[in-house]
Amino acid sequence: MKAIVYTEHGLPIDSAASLVEMELPDPIPGPRDLLVRVHAVSVNPVDTKVRRGAAVTAPRVLGWDAAGIVEAVGSDVTAFKPGDEVYYAGSLTRPGSYSELHLVDERIVGHKPRTLGFADAAALPLTSLTAWELLFDRLKVPEEGGSGRTLLVIGAAGGVGSILTQLANELTGLTVIGTASRPETKEWARAAGAHHVVDHAKPMKAQLQALGFEYADIVISLTHTDQHYADIVDILAPQGQFALIDDPDTLDAMPLKRKSISLHWELMFTRSMYETADMARQREILDRVAALVDSGTVRTTVGKHVGKIDAVNLRRAHAIIESGKARGKLVLAGF
Repeated sequence: MKAIVYTEHGLPIDSAASLVEMELPDPIPGPRDLLVRVHAVSVNPVDTKVRRGAAVTAPRVLGWDAAGIVEAVGSDVTAFKPGDEVYYAGSLTRPGSYSELHLVDERIVGHKPRTLGFADAAALPLTSLTAWELLFDRLKVPEEGGSGRTLLVIGAAGGVGSILTQLANELTGLTVIGTASRPETKEWARAAGAHHVVDHAKPMKAQLQALGFEYADIVISLTHTDQHYADIVDILAPQGQFALIDDPDTLDAMPLKRKSISLHWELMFTRSMYETADMARQREILDRVAALVDSGTVRTTVGKHVGKIDAVNLRRAHAIIESGKARGKLVLAGF
């Protein structure tokens, strides 16, 4: 099968050697695996972080978001059959989805939304799982609940922010305030359902107060947490909740004590990495998101179609991610 791999970590993305095409053996499914023919992928910040920072001794296939068709199933698979259209975000501990064929555990796979093509569906799994787990599994916001409470989403126009804003707006009673710094990203956040948008390139507390909010009850930081941390602590209400997904060099939790603020980490890959007892929760979430998409409640968050799945286009997509100027999700379709 054809695959796009990296063979040396840390190479700049403008180097032709940073991502290369290679023929690899077709994978063979284990008992709980689906063998999926990949039709589309999307690119996430984690793809670029692994390429830059994870050393390899053999070619490594990157990519986690994918949509495709099941070609074969393992002996213990119960929820899927060959021919099913699926979408999923994969596991950090297994080869990625930049390949014509891909193995994935059925417990973390959802049935693709019927109303979306493969490219639009591939934009959703990783960000939808991250956003859903943040809101409902980590922060325990009740569906249809949260009325009278305020949620501030830092980085609301990015991949996770785009779906998180939609879910919070559509499924909870929270007042959603998104942050963005450019006119086009501010408009993107509003279109996703943010009730208000503030500029995270400026002090945010004064902007919230100008909107009539003394504090935010919940802050979810999706990017540059270390840069915004002092502002976040100031913004959060006493007994508020703070959640994040990015990788600050350090995080001193002591400033949260005075206000009794709870701290929540979210890593979408935890369930698959540790094969937790509730690993199949991710299939439930993806099927629920698919139903919300098919009903018109949630829309795909594609920001740009980058082209076919090849090394040149994947290098382009990585470069856009690394520029920090991505809006929504970057997708590629077809080999």
